[in-house]
Amino acid sequence: MNHRCHILRTHGNPGWPHNAFTLIELLVVIAIIAILAGMLLPALSKAKTKAQGIYCLNNLKQLQLAWVMYSDDHEGLLPPNPEGRAQNIEGQGWVSGLLDFNGANADNTNILYLTDPRWAKLAAYHNTHTLYKCPADRSAVTIGGVKQARVRSVSMNQAVGWNATASWVVRAGPDYRIMRKLSEVRLPTTTFVLADEHPDSINGAGLAVQPTDDPSAARIIDFPASYHNGAAGFSFVDGHAEVHKWVDARTQPPILYTGALKLNVSSPGNRDAMWLSERTTQKN
Repeated sequence: MNHRCHILRTHGNPGWPHNAFTLIELLVVIAIIAILAGMLLPALSKAKTKAQGIYCLNNLKQLQLAWVMYSDDHEGLLPPNPEGRAQNIEGQGWVSGLLDFNGANADNTNILYLTDPRWAKLAAYHNTHTLYKCPADRSAVTIGGVKQARVRSVSMNQAVGWNATASWVVRAGPDYRIMRKLSEVRLPTTTFVLADEHPDSINGAGLAVQPTDDPSAARIIDFPASYHNGAAGFSFVDGHAEVHKWVDARTQPPILYTGALKLNVSSPGNRDAMWLSERTTQKN
C-alpha cells in the first residue's frame, strides 16, 4: 500500500500545502520577470520598428512602380510634381494636399487627394491610400474633438516631374538639372524619387533639397524622416527601394507632431545632407 505524505507549513494557515508561495518568493519572481522584460522589450521594440520599415519599403516600391508606369504611358514624361499650391490645381500634381496640424484643413484627411485620378496622377495605377502613410507615422489632427490620422508621410524629390519648378535646385545654380522626362535621368540607381518625410516637416508633395558640392554650404531644407531606428525609406528611379540610416544628429530632430520644426537650416559638414544632395540631381 502506497502512502502519501504532505508536509504542511507550521506558520499561517496549517492547511496550506508546501508548494504555496511566500511573499518573499513572490517578490523574487516578480523581480526576475521585471529584469527579463527590461532585457526583451528593447529587442521587441527594434523588431517592431524593423517590421514597420519593411512594410514602408513595400509601399514605396508599389508607388515607384506606379511612377514608372505613368512615364511609360506618357511618352517618357515624369509624373507632375509642382511646388506649393500649384499641386492643388486639378491635374497638376502626383498627389494634392498641403499638410499641417490644423484640424480645419481638410487636406490632412482627404484620401481623394491620393486616390482620385483628377487630383493624384499615380492613382490610375493603384487605388490604395494606405501606400502613402508610413505605419510608424502617428501624426494626426483633431476634428470636432476627435483625433484623425493624417493621410500622407511620403514626399517626392522636387527635381523630378514634367512640370517641376524645383526652386531650391534652381537656387543652387544653373548647372543643376531638373528632370522632366525619364530619359533625362542619367543615374537611375542613385536618383531618389520618393522618401519618408519628417512629420513636423512635411507640407506640400515635394521633398526640397538644395544640392551642393561644398560640404561647408550644406543645408537641410525639408527634413527626411527617421522612424526606422534612425533611418528613412527611399525609392529610386530604377525601381529599387532602401532604408538609409542617418549618421548626423542634426538630421534627426525629435518628433513633436506640432509642425513647429524649423526648416531650411544651415548644416555645414552634415554627411546626411550631402548624401541627399548627391541623390537629388546632378550637374549638366
